[in-house]
Amino acid sequence: MRYKIRYILLALLIFVIFYSCVAVYHTKKPLPDGISMEGPIHYVTDKDIRFLSDLTYKGQGQGEQLMEQTIFEHVFQAIKEAKQFIVIDMFLYNGFYKKGQSFPPLSSTLTEALIAKKREYPELSIVVITDDINTSYGSHPSPDLVRLRASGIETLVTDVDPLRDSNPLYSAGWRIFAKWFGQSGKGWLTNLLANSAPDMTMRSYLKALNAKANHRKVVVTDQTMLVFSGNAHDASFYHSNSGFQVNGNIIRDALESEQAAIDLSEALTLPEYSRAEQERGDIEVRLLTEGKIMKHVLKNLSDTEAGDTIWMGMFYLADREVIAKLLEASTRGVHIQLILDPNENAFGNKKFGIPNRPVASELLKKSDNRINIRWYNIGQEEYHTKLMLIQHKKRAIIHNGSTNFTTRNLDDLNLETNLWVNAPEESKVAKDVQQYFDRLWGNKDAVFTLGYDAYRDKTIFLKRILYRLQSWLDFTTF
Repeated sequence: MRYKIRYILLALLIFVIFYSCVAVYHTKKPLPDGISMEGPIHYVTDKDIRFLSDLTYKGQGQGEQLMEQTIFEHVFQAIKEAKQFIVIDMFLYNGFYKKGQSFPPLSSTLTEALIAKKREYPELSIVVITDDINTSYGSHPSPDLVRLRASGIETLVTDVDPLRDSNPLYSAGWRIFAKWFGQSGKGWLTNLLANSAPDMTMRSYLKALNAKANHRKVVVTDQTMLVFSGNAHDASFYHSNSGFQVNGNIIRDALESEQAAIDLSEALTLPEYSRAEQERGDIEVRLLTEGKIMKHVLKNLSDTEAGDTIWMGMFYLADREVIAKLLEASTRGVHIQLILDPNENAFGNKKFGIPNRPVASELLKKSDNRINIRWYNIGQEEYHTKLMLIQHKKRAIIHNGSTNFTTRNLDDLNLETNLWVNAPEESKVAKDVQQYFDRLWGNKDAVFTLGYDAYRDKTIFLKRILYRLQSWLDFTTF
């Protein structure tokens, strides 16, 4: 009997060691080629770069909801003006949402615009890259991708398995026991992402719990590039977002970064940006992806001095290093103003304030209220923006794109794309971003934001414990 117990304990020990090795390897393994890109600095003028924003907000009238949308207007215009190629990388690209809800058909409108362009110019190369969330992680085909493929447009779903695991305690088990069985088949479980979508298989749910994604939102043509926080997703139609449109040689960097995303999945070569424009202007722009976004965010926060101002408009703020840099900046006399989503909704599902509410509480307490926080005045939509502006005495540093300031988004785990901008304070682009924040913070012409007390929470202590526990275990969806 003693020998049997020893064999069992030995087997358990071997399994624990093997499990741990799988977990450690897949969190530390080398990144695929081209991932975590730090593009070169390019120089542009105010004519070459434009700040874009979508806002859903409450007007001064009681119950009045208003909208301003520019991002997809510029996406559709870019499609119209393309002459040689169109490359779109979009995290959410579908028309699924909860039964009983109603949204404008954003995804099918984009699909129809691409199909019409292909019919008009059959030789024009169009490639659409997206994430497996649009097939409910392999449970069903994507209707939009099916239509695009039938029209001769190249489509692919990114294989994110080569990326590092963000939930190592869970993902090691998934890789050992479940991955090999695939995800396709007749679904039998209600689709919690959107119950109007087909049912999901259990194997798809198991894959979904890895919480890994191609989270990029990029549109590249031979004429221009757009990097933003919005999705071509019907249920995201009313979200508030922001982004940039840039012309010039940075288009080549965007193609290079998208080629790296494609190479994770299959052999498909993107067209080349053949023009080499002479660069001029005093606005610096740079394309950053994955962990290189973290590198520059932390450096730019560290470089702030007394009298500088940090603005953030953020859907999720949770990364511990970013939080530490904000607290350090507050002690140096840096003025910090944060506009945060209260995290009431995500994908149409009810949330209870994590991570932003416990993080906001912590920032206020540890900074002795030197950090100023307002909540975006949401309805059923989200304040889905991922925007940071740092105002120095003569220059403005801006980060914007797909990237929430969370470890999952910043630490080489998801695929992400941001634009970094270094502009003179008197440039139009710097003024446009400043005016955006001034308008929302000061509630100019509408009730955009609410004071911190609007979401003061009696259960904040428990939420802080849950947030820190999730962060410590690396078991989060943010």
